Amino acid sequence: MTLVYLGLGSNLEQPDQQLKWAVQQLAKQPGIEIAALSSIYQSRPMGPQDQPNYRNAVIAIETQLEPLSLLDVTQKIELDSGRVRKDERWGARVLDIDILLFGQQTINLPRLEVPHYGMKEREFVLYPLAEIAENLVLPDGQSLTELVTSVAPNGIKIQGNLR
Repeated sequence: MTLVYLGLGSNLEQPDQQLKWAVQQLAKQPGIEIAALSSIYQSRPMGPQDQPNYRNAVIAIETQLEPLSLLDVTQKIELDSGRVRKDERWGARVLDIDILLFGQQTINLPRLEVPHYGMKEREFVLYPLAEIAENLVLPDGQSLTELVTSVAPNGIKIQGNLR
């Protein structure tokens, strides 16, 4: 089993419920066990500001799946939620599930980059990740604590829980 961290995000169609639904769907998948859940955080949109605030969370799973198989599972859950992939990179969305870390692996494939390419700059990833993995060290040796202190909170606040 590999310990994997997933970032969840939503800002459309009852975002808190979308995140909870995503966790339920992941828990039903063969070869995936939920290990830890962060709180749900509210954050301002990263891209265009003319969209609703986001709800974000991070979950830890243990999985027997290979990275691309897990990506297929997460993308199917996104599609089942009603997500439509658009050209607009940071637009509003029903559900986003990102593979943040896959054990201590570094993965550079056309479909998947791990650690997630933007995680070190995103408070809506780092704060919930630190809630469930405070002493985490990334594959490059950088500590999560160090990263959290280097990123401004940007108005992020705990909004609820995933249970």
